[in-house]
Amino acid sequence: MSLHPEFHAVTERIRERSRPSRAAYLAGIDAMRDAGPLRGRLSCANLAHGFAACGPTDKARLRGGPTPNLGIVTAYNDMLSAHQPYETYPDHIRATARRLGATAQVAGGVPAMCDGVTQGRAGMELSLFSRDVIAQSTAIALSHDMFDAAVYLGICDKIVPGLLIGALAYGHLPAVFIPGGPMTPGIPNKKKAEVRERYAAGEATREELLEAEAGSYHSAGTCTFYGTANSNQVLLEAMGVQLPGASFPNPGTRLRDALTDAAVERALQITALGDDYRPFGQVIDERAIVNAVAALMATGGSTNHTIHWIAVARAAGIVLTWDDMDTLSHLVPLLTRVYPNGEADVNRFQAAGGTAFVFRELIDAGLMHADLTTVMPGGMRAWSDEPWLDGDTLAWRPTATTSGDETVLRPYAAAFEAHGGLRLLKGNLGQSLIKTSAVKPEYRHIDAPAVVVDTPQALNKLHKAGALPQDFVAVVRYQGPRANGMPELHSLAPLLGMLQNQGRRVALVTDGRLSGASGKIPAAIHVTPEAARGGPIARVRDGDRIVLDGENGTLRVHVDAAEWDAREPAADTAPAGWDMGRNLFANSRAMVGPADQGALSISCGPPAADGSPWNYDAEYELGDTADAATAPHESKDA
Repeated sequence: MSLHPEFHAVTERIRERSRPSRAAYLAGIDAMRDAGPLRGRLSCANLAHGFAACGPTDKARLRGGPTPNLGIVTAYNDMLSAHQPYETYPDHIRATARRLGATAQVAGGVPAMCDGVTQGRAGMELSLFSRDVIAQSTAIALSHDMFDAAVYLGICDKIVPGLLIGALAYGHLPAVFIPGGPMTPGIPNKKKAEVRERYAAGEATREELLEAEAGSYHSAGTCTFYGTANSNQVLLEAMGVQLPGASFPNPGTRLRDALTDAAVERALQITALGDDYRPFGQVIDERAIVNAVAALMATGGSTNHTIHWIAVARAAGIVLTWDDMDTLSHLVPLLTRVYPNGEADVNRFQAAGGTAFVFRELIDAGLMHADLTTVMPGGMRAWSDEPWLDGDTLAWRPTATTSGDETVLRPYAAAFEAHGGLRLLKGNLGQSLIKTSAVKPEYRHIDAPAVVVDTPQALNKLHKAGALPQDFVAVVRYQGPRANGMPELHSLAPLLGMLQNQGRRVALVTDGRLSGASGKIPAAIHVTPEAARGGPIARVRDGDRIVLDGENGTLRVHVDAAEWDAREPAADTAPAGWDMGRNLFANSRAMVGPADQGALSISCGPPAADGSPWNYDAEYELGDTADAATAPHESKDA
């Protein structure tokens, strides 16, 4: 099937825009590549340090002739349910590599924080920056020149994007990502959300709430809703760097173990020591990035990836924009309904056909590049097959021709919506994004007065005091990357959801983020320029009329022109945070770029033409978006 012409045009536009930086990136990884293992250039003392702790078999292989050696980069900790299964993976991987005549070593660990634990807490202000720390930690892990390929153990939120950025810094090394799988179903997500909203209304006790939460998050494995963690898995598969259908088999199953074995075997087969060398930096090209965005739109995935995949693309020398994402969202239909876009969890999604079904439909519609260089032979067509065990043998077979549950997963011809799950909003407040797939059509437009606060807690206090108007748009500012690290504001969801259930019209406008579990409430998030950069959102006052239109892609404030021009940006009234480690990230807040350029606090990708490191466009300032520049205000009668 040929590509849809507009889909092809988006890819070509990105390729042309990225030509200089992509060429510089590829030249860089070519320069890092060397004939044979890089450890062959190590001095005897260097090499002896590198294998000193190995057993006799591995030591003999590492000091002898060329033998593939896998670096394992792990995000294991046993506080994250998704990452707890990784505790035994290094032993498993080493044993598999040894059986195949190779070696494997844990190259290093990376931090892995859980946004589910830090929601509404001070620690959430470290969350976004943890992605860049993970990228740096990955680079440190791979800095020893001991490895011919790497396997990456990471699933959740910022962890996978950070691993990707770090892996692309060593783009001459082949790479395979190895997931751990979701926990089995707990209580229905809808029931959990109902208890949260009753608690916010004072109608449920803390004991009832904790019982509901514990019934939902109940065992090892990824949380079962379709948030950032599970979106990560789908996007990795869409780029061809995680084995086909590997994302959602549950932990501890025979199929999960067989997929891990196969990932190790494939990583060993694609090193430069063999005849199927597949360097990671060449696997991740413009087509792979576009595939990831298409998969995000088709599945109604996490809004966090509108930031993360811009940063990942930049690490490969590719310049991706929100406009590209918006164009793809108009082209790619919504094929899935998984909570928060529906009631099902990812286990039901997997049972209905999962990623294989989605990718087959997209490829056949010309809305996914099938001709990628992937970690498996055969290009992306291999990802339209599903894994299964034929006795003890792992095999792949074509996915079902029909969905196993059309309330969860539909073919292209019967999509839930003609457009994808995200929409770019533009107007005189700058630009932002809305997750339309999670919001019912009747709630996607609102015209209401603003209630302006600088912290989520302030909005909760206004509610408790009975000070909120019947209908309103909550404007939560000074939550952007430079202000405080752009924490997720999912703690507002129960309150706003409860008010919407009461028949009130409410919405959220913020320069902060929402969780991958965000939904139901119309929310213009990632507003850029942010308040801390002097963005227009800092000029909004209580009572200003705001129009948020998710269908037509607009976000505007209606204020008399003279009054608007006379306003100065309001100061941030939230107290500065210096506890809980936040003081250690002051440099990150000072250096971070804007959300629409990946919110990077580190240099990423190839240097600029003048040799300076790339972080973000230094010329980006207030008013750079079209509507913000041309329409700084509107009359109340407009």
